[in-house]
Amino acid sequence: MKYKVLLPQPIEEEARRILEENDLEIILAPECKPETVAPLMGDVHAIVLRTGIQITRELLERADHLLTISRTGGGVDNVDLAAATEKGVIVTSSLGANTTSVIEHALTLILALSKQLFLMDREVRRGNFGIRYKNLPRDLQGRTLGVLGFGRIGSGLAQICQRSFQMKILANDDYLPEEAKNNYKSWVTFTSKEELFRNSDIITIHIPLTDETKGLVEASLLSLMKPDAFLINTSRGGVIKENDLIEALQKKTLAGAGLDVFEHEPIEPDNPLLKMENVILTPHSAALTKECVVRMAVAGAERVVSLLNGRMPEHIANPEVLSQERWKNFFT
Repeated sequence: MKYKVLLPQPIEEEARRILEENDLEIILAPECKPETVAPLMGDVHAIVLRTGIQITRELLERADHLLTISRTGGGVDNVDLAAATEKGVIVTSSLGANTTSVIEHALTLILALSKQLFLMDREVRRGNFGIRYKNLPRDLQGRTLGVLGFGRIGSGLAQICQRSFQMKILANDDYLPEEAKNNYKSWVTFTSKEELFRNSDIITIHIPLTDETKGLVEASLLSLMKPDAFLINTSRGGVIKENDLIEALQKKTLAGAGLDVFEHEPIEPDNPLLKMENVILTPHSAALTKECVVRMAVAGAERVVSLLNGRMPEHIANPEVLSQERWKNFFT
């Protein structure tokens, strides 16, 4: 039997070549829309999934032969994980493949806000060279970085900021084991969310979007921030109540924000964030560097090949599925 792999969106040539070299039949959806993808679901065995479509329960109900969904990104929030598990579908992600790229992007937002690059650029273009005398940029040296979510990306960014700029590091991560926290205790202070928001000069968010984290950052936390503090989000837009953030920025509860992600993507044309001069906006592009998209797509394709050849893939998001009958004798 020749396995079929569905691509709701095109993937990088390097990744597609891996599928072809392993004699997999590729089915490319003409459009990345549910109504276009749905009729293609019936006889495919794997999906290599980017971010352009939600794999919902309704789509999964059409997938009679589906074995795996392989996300090219690090998150799986565009897959109905519960429905996939019920269906016996293994969901994986390219966890870690985007770590360096997202760290670099978050650090760039921190530096751009601290040095007021957007303002300086705008004023120079307006002929206001005298803006230099207002001394608006800030040093990072000795300031406090608050990290919400201390996984690969959060801890990596914190390490750079601590080593390069001697920043003080506060962190909050409710899921990080105490043993792991102890490994960082010489240079990280773990604290409550409230204390992190109250005492940080810059807060950077690195948590996944789940039922527990949706809307986690809301008015009560934002109100604790210093009026000259900045908020950075390169995780998922849904972890912040966006209207609360907009109100805080308008009231100058905080000085500014660097946002790569939003509650609704693409960002809606009437969103007040688009008119704010103290906000830097990027289009969910932290991981979309030339190099990173290839790494993520190649990893996604390689996991499909591994699974279809009877090998256990890396980074399974729903490991409980492995106890189902269809998987008991599948892997060699």
